[in-house]
Amino acid sequence: MLQHLREPRFADQTPTKVFAALLDEGTYLCSIRTMYRILAPQGEIAERRRQRTHPVYVMPELVAIGPNEVWSCDITKLMGPVNRSYFYVIVDIFSRRVAGWRVEHAESAAQFKELFIDAMEKHAVARDQLTLHADRGRPPLVHALHALPGNG
Repeated sequence: MLQHLREPRFADQTPTKVFAALLDEGTYLCSIRTMYRILAPQGEIAERRRQRTHPVYVMPELVAIGPNEVWSCDITKLMGPVNRSYFYVIVDIFSRRVAGWRVEHAESAAQFKELFIDAMEKHAVARDQLTLHADRGRPPLVHALHALPGNG
């Protein structure tokens, strides 16, 4: 039975598929459970095909060794007496200081761009010395970042 299970045509098949293929040919050698019992001592119960391996993903880490090197920004929807208020914030990750913020009634790339440029001017930050981090999935932030001077 082990020889049948190791045939090239069955090398990547589960015992259930091998059992069905043999029955289609009119051959009954043993039950599916018996096939599993035969394969277990051989260590062949796990995936029998060679599996593709993926490279290990290393999560990028932003590190700042001084102020105004890395800023993080976000837009949060606020609950309150006014419907649909949005809180825009930019934080310096080194000092945890809020570099800029504003509350708006709409979520807009133009408003974020204006806030970002004001924060850069207020803190005298040169464009080439700053790394800006934003979480994924916020279209207004993405559009505003691409619209900044020097981002093409």
